[in-house]
Amino acid sequence: MDKKLALIGIIVNNRENVDQLNEILHEYGDFIMGRMGVPYHEQKMSVISIVIDAPETIIRELSDKLSTLSYVSSKTIYAKEEDEFTH
Repeated sequence: MDKKLALIGIIVNNRENVDQLNEILHEYGDFIMGRMGVPYHEQKMSVISIVIDAPETIIRELSDKLSTLSYVSSKTIYAKEEDEFTH
């Protein structure tokens, strides 16, 4: 299966309810290359960046699970394919 590199940006609107989010991210831990979280204390929010290297089906599955969380907004950005640079 071909792997893809992607960045998932996550905004957590309620930092008190991150247990379910962390469980989901832990489930995909074998594919996650890096994770950076930035707390926004004044707004009681957090911004998390996830770098993932996985088959596209796995990335979509993770993105779909994140979208089910009521206090989370997320967006997935895929790296361009190598042949996209030759055109």
